[in-house]
Amino acid sequence: MSNSYSSPTFDDADDYPEITQADMERAEFRVGLKPASRKRRVTILLDTVLIEYFQAKAGDRGYQTLINEALRQAMERDSLEDTLRRVIREELDNTYSTTSS
Repeated sequence: MSNSYSSPTFDDADDYPEITQADMERAEFRVGLKPASRKRRVTILLDTVLIEYFQAKAGDRGYQTLINEALRQAMERDSLEDTLRRVIREELDNTYSTTSS
């Protein structure tokens, strides 16, 4: 039996086809093998001044996208801050333990 289809092989990273926005829109986000939603609809009450602030900054992008990005940055900043505090604490502990011996 002849197989008329063969998968393309790529020898170098430069050989990979460029991924377009259309490719990304067709892509299905999965966790393991199960499809998963990238976003979840929620209802939240925010201060009017916050909504107006993000609407003014958003322009064509959409203020909800900006709010999502601001929340993501806050989450990542907290993680970075916790890591920096832990590293500084460890370094200070090492400094004090070596100077007191």
